[in-house]
Amino acid sequence: MLDRMVTTSTPAPATVSTGRPDETGSELAGALGACCPPLAATPLSAHDADQLAAVLKAIAVPARLRLLSMIYARDGGEACVCELTEPLGLTQPTVSHHLKVLVDAGLISRDKRGVWAYYRPVPGALAALGALFTPRPDATGTRPENCG
Repeated sequence: MLDRMVTTSTPAPATVSTGRPDETGSELAGALGACCPPLAATPLSAHDADQLAAVLKAIAVPARLRLLSMIYARDGGEACVCELTEPLGLTQPTVSHHLKVLVDAGLISRDKRGVWAYYRPVPGALAALGALFTPRPDATGTRPENCG
């Protein structure tokens, strides 16, 4: 969903792994992936705002932020759901629900192997989300002082 938020000359299709071979995308992932230039570049349409709000809502839960952090920081680039329950202190069904929301938002992908599901970062997803909030340079081409 987020992999196409930053406008490029040739946008790549948004895909979300469901763990089933050759099946891609969720409705939300495809819709948001097709939208959203940086917020400072042009005002969002009502539809684009709804799609972006869905992604932001997905990460607005502390447990989901922790899951994202654990998965993105993980050596080897992936984590099994079985490895994520104990650090959060939540049950496996609750963790699986939070992970599904993050998959649907296009922030992580899922690969089912036997009875276990493995999750990995979607390349460029967080960078694309961050790029949406990049301030527009002023007329001189530099960023305002308070933008770091």
